[in-house]
Amino acid sequence: MADIHRYPFVRHLRAEPSFHILRFRRGALVASGRGLAFWFRPLSTSIAEVPMDDRELPFLFHGRSKDFQDTTVQGVITFRVNDPMKVAQRVDFALDLQTGALLKQPLEKLAGLLTERAQQSALGYVAQTTLRSLLAEGVHAIRERIRQGFREDTELLEMGIEIVAVRVGAVNPVAEVEKALQVPVREAIQQEADEATFRRRTEAVQKERAIQENELENKIELARREANLIERRGENEKRRVTDEAAAARIAAEAEAERSRIQAGAQAENIERVEQAKVLGEQKRMDIYRDFPTDRLLGLAAQRLAGKLQRIEHLNLTPDLLGSLLTSLARAGTERLERDRRD
Repeated sequence: MADIHRYPFVRHLRAEPSFHILRFRRGALVASGRGLAFWFRPLSTSIAEVPMDDRELPFLFHGRSKDFQDTTVQGVITFRVNDPMKVAQRVDFALDLQTGALLKQPLEKLAGLLTERAQQSALGYVAQTTLRSLLAEGVHAIRERIRQGFREDTELLEMGIEIVAVRVGAVNPVAEVEKALQVPVREAIQQEADEATFRRRTEAVQKERAIQENELENKIELARREANLIERRGENEKRRVTDEAAAARIAAEAEAERSRIQAGAQAENIERVEQAKVLGEQKRMDIYRDFPTDRLLGLAAQRLAGKLQRIEHLNLTPDLLGSLLTSLARAGTERLERDRRD
């Protein structure tokens, strides 16, 4: 909206850069441009202000599909004025010279015009399409139909209006139909969820069974290994006992053999010693066999005297003393003869 300042006899207008100003004096165009600022006399001047920025026009309209289902289409049309002179000739954009506001509602008129054009293009497609197709492909198809309809509309070109963009936000059926359409999908989704849950439980059961089987196999393997270990320990213990018994038997046999050898050696030594004693005794007996009786008595007496520590009584008879003296004299004589021969 332009700013108009009032002064005595004259007024001043200042417009924004996004608005195109058309200044007429006595029916003739004297100034045209964006963001103008000028002085004017209200009695002889008329002014039109055309917006040049992009404007968004929301739309919402109802239609009936090919299968007789009510449908709602909603979206936004973006447009702008590319020729303000043409628009001003077709639509009244005159300003109130007191306040600077538009005297009429030209933007609402343009909005109605564009909405009717868009509705005409969209409803033609909706009437030829079933509801399921509209819900599946309607947004893109309706947007292209509306764009095509605007491109083919020569009246808009003659008015100097350019369509910048068309956006279709949604294509919706009535609430009851939408709920009815949602039921199969919801049931299918629920069924898929149930199947997924069932598969997950089945997989969990299978995994649990696999884990239990694995644990059982591990226990069986451990039991088998433990049995092998016990058997191996028994064999080792049996082998140890057998080896110890064999070693003990060998040691006992060796000890017995050693004892036997020692006993044989001792017996042989004893036998040799005894044989030597017997031989010595035989030689002595041979020597004593040839000795006279008196000498034997003298030797016996000599040996007896060497072994006796004390003699308490000694009885000498003349017969015994005479024979002893004779023997001593004879022994002395023989000793002297041997010494002389030597």
